[in-house]
Amino acid sequence: MNEQTRRAAGIVLSALIAAANYSPWIRAAVNLPDALVLSCGQTISLETGLPMRARVTGGAVQALADGAQRLDAISMSAVDGGEASVTFSLLGLIPVHETKVSVLEEKTLIPGGQAVGVALHTDGVLVVGGEEKKKSPLRQGDVIMSVQGERVRSAKELSERITAADSDVVTLGVLRGETELSIQASTPPDGSDGKRRLGVWVRDSTAGVGTLSYIDPQTNAYGALGHAIVDGDTGSLLSITDGAIMQARIVGVTKGEAGRAGELRGSFLSENIQIGSLETNTNSGVYGSISALPASLVYPEGLPIATGSAVKEGPATIISTVDTGGPREYEIEIVRCYAQAQDGQKDMLIRVTDEALIEKTGGIVQGMSGSPIIQDGKLVGAVTHVLVNDPTRGYGIFIENMLDAAG
Repeated sequence: MNEQTRRAAGIVLSALIAAANYSPWIRAAVNLPDALVLSCGQTISLETGLPMRARVTGGAVQALADGAQRLDAISMSAVDGGEASVTFSLLGLIPVHETKVSVLEEKTLIPGGQAVGVALHTDGVLVVGGEEKKKSPLRQGDVIMSVQGERVRSAKELSERITAADSDVVTLGVLRGETELSIQASTPPDGSDGKRRLGVWVRDSTAGVGTLSYIDPQTNAYGALGHAIVDGDTGSLLSITDGAIMQARIVGVTKGEAGRAGELRGSFLSENIQIGSLETNTNSGVYGSISALPASLVYPEGLPIATGSAVKEGPATIISTVDTGGPREYEIEIVRCYAQAQDGQKDMLIRVTDEALIEKTGGIVQGMSGSPIIQDGKLVGAVTHVLVNDPTRGYGIFIENMLDAAG
């Protein structure tokens, strides 16, 4: 074979490989999931792109009989809680892919939808800014955990520790991200009143309004918000020592518009009625125990949950409280589901279709985060974010990811 023939053969071979890579059949086979989470009784169909057969190891999953299968798809049914492994083989002969499957026991949760006040105290003292005239080694977002080796839990304790040290330089134990640091900071007496100061602005607590997502009737554990509570100045996730969720009432709504997010205006601090503890603040929501079931429940008997693999594009509903009438169910559409959400909070794109809700709020507004999402009679997730350029659209998190975060 001469050089020209070899070159032509190489070009043809490269073209065939490129064409195969862009083939929808090849892409379907390559994109078979490495892991799946199913709920008992759930049946799922996987597009294989090529004629394949499935061999199941473990009793949690069954592949449907050959006669019920398409050549380019395989259906599986979750029959029992536990683990299984599914090996996909081309024509039943050549192993191509292995998928690990976890099957959850059937679980029933009570969807929330109630507006709640959220109040917490931070673990340590968060630095939110600094005085321009005083240069400090501390950065915005640092958390001061100790002064001269003594633990601090509030801004008041921080001031007391600095005064008690009676030194122009103190040693601070600081958490910067996930890194623990020992920092020397200057604290000379201030000329105005003689008190010693670090020269930074700090915060040790925060409060706001959100929505209850679910309650576990067996344990009274709850989940809310669907996203983390972060500091408004630094964007840092707040590590907490203690907190509470409070009974809240909605006293007004700022309607959302393109380019400006709306919000629910709630009242809860003046009433000061605690309805539960706040124990954990995570990227996927806040969690704790509720003291008693709320009286206003849309589904008081609860609903079964659905895993993310069972959620599909199409009609659904959310439960939210946007006025004094308590929680109500509103129509939405699940526009898209994302198999590999990057931040654990944007598993699905949703769109509000309910005209009454759009008229009242413009769509999704701040304070509706945590509103449970219902599809086909199952609790599938919660609202997390609004798209500022289109308040009728936003994101939701799968309920299985909230339960994972809750432990």
